[in-house]
Amino acid sequence: MRLVLLGPPGSGKGTQAKMVSEKMGIPQISTGDILREAVARGTELGRKARSYMDAGQLVPDDVMLGLMEKRIGEADCARGYILDGFPRTLAQALGLDEILSRRGEAIDLAILIEVGDDTVVKRLTRRRVCPACHALYNLDTDPPKDDNRCDRCGVELVLRSDDEETTVRTRLNVYR
Repeated sequence: MRLVLLGPPGSGKGTQAKMVSEKMGIPQISTGDILREAVARGTELGRKARSYMDAGQLVPDDVMLGLMEKRIGEADCARGYILDGFPRTLAQALGLDEILSRRGEAIDLAILIEVGDDTVVKRLTRRRVCPACHALYNLDTDPPKDDNRCDRCGVELVLRSDDEETTVRTRLNVYR
């Protein structure tokens, strides 16, 4: 099964993809996670992507398509996968079609999750992440037990730079 989950940032794509991934035993492929990992590791892609991400802009299509082609070719994707928020542009969708055609594959199902802008802004500006173990929290719906510290490892939680309100609103405009 090859699935695509689409929707604005903060719509719940990642949350839903994680649940489906666990239930179906196929990997969740989040371009955001791949890019954030590259930034954290300081790779060439990470350095290139960081400036776009911090400004709330999309990473160029050719970079994303190269990443995705490599990722879906990995062994754990043989039985299927969930694309979490990819493709984001018409060029990415057409490029994905070309990649899948070369592989003799197709997307089985695409799901669009729609959420209003005010809800997205509230969700994302209230989200916190542990910089050590990457656990996610929401100060309203899933707060940490100890004031702004990770329940798993005790490290102080942070607001990601792309979750600041101005950047979230920019991300929404770019998404639209």
